[in-house]
Order: sequence, then C-alpha cells, then structure tokens
Amino acid sequence: MIKVLFICHGNICRSTMAQSVFQYLTDQAGLSEQFYIDSAATSREEIGNPPHYGTQQKLRQVGIPCIPHCARQMRREEYDQFDYIIGMDSWNIRNINRILGNGDPDGKVSKLLDFTDRKGQDIADPWYTGNFDETYRDVKEGCEALLDECLLRL
Repeated sequence: MIKVLFICHGNICRSTMAQSVFQYLTDQAGLSEQFYIDSAATSREEIGNPPHYGTQQKLRQVGIPCIPHCARQMRREEYDQFDYIIGMDSWNIRNINRILGNGDPDGKVSKLLDFTDRKGQDIADPWYTGNFDETYRDVKEGCEALLDECLLRL
C-alpha cells in the first residue's frame, strides 16, 4: 500500500482539494485499495474546520466528491508512516521540515508540482488569491503526475 500525505498551511483549501482529487483518481483507476490518502496542515489555525467552501464548490463543479475532513496539524511521527509527504508551496516545505526536525533522510518530502514538467513551482493559495479554478488546475495536474509516479512502485 502506498501512503500519501498532502500538506498545506491550514488544511482547508489546497491539501483537502488534493486529497479529494487523488482519491478520485485512484478510485477511477480501480486502485483505491492500493492507497491510503490523507491531508494535514503545517499550522494550527484551522484545526477542526471542514474544507473551505471554495474547495467544496470547485470539486462539486467538476464532479469530484469532497472527502469529509476536519483540518489537523501534521505530526513528526507521520514521516515514518507515509511514503510521500507532499507540500503545495515552498513555505509549506520549510514548515514541514521544521515539524520533522531532522530533515528528509528518505527523500519523501516534495512539492506537488515537482512530479510535473513544472518542477519547483508553487500551487497558489486560493485563501489569498480567491482563484479556486487555477488552484484546481494545478492540483489536478500534480495529482495525475503523482499517480503516474506511484504506478511505477506498484
């Protein structure tokens, strides 16, 4: 089983969108039993809150079920529990590494767009931009590329 943890600042916009999109892609491919997918925040600001209404609305618009989720903060011990720890932007990566404390010895931490031709690029936070369409396009592109990467491990 491949375990994937999506991370953003608050765990209500991008990471929950990525969790829902990736779950949908694995379901559509008949691979849901081969994956464990979750999401978390680097901050404590939104703990306990559901996915942002903009995320829910965009997923509904494209016909992808929004995973029922309450925002939570990533924990250090999750490094050993997941195969992929995926941040949405450079700030998330810095905060993930701060939470982990001892770096990324197994090379599990990366940005979602690192699996695409846009390696190194950030996924904009729609909390600030208000543009859930752009965020969805980037998340979908990253999730499709991540699934292709994971299929090489199955």
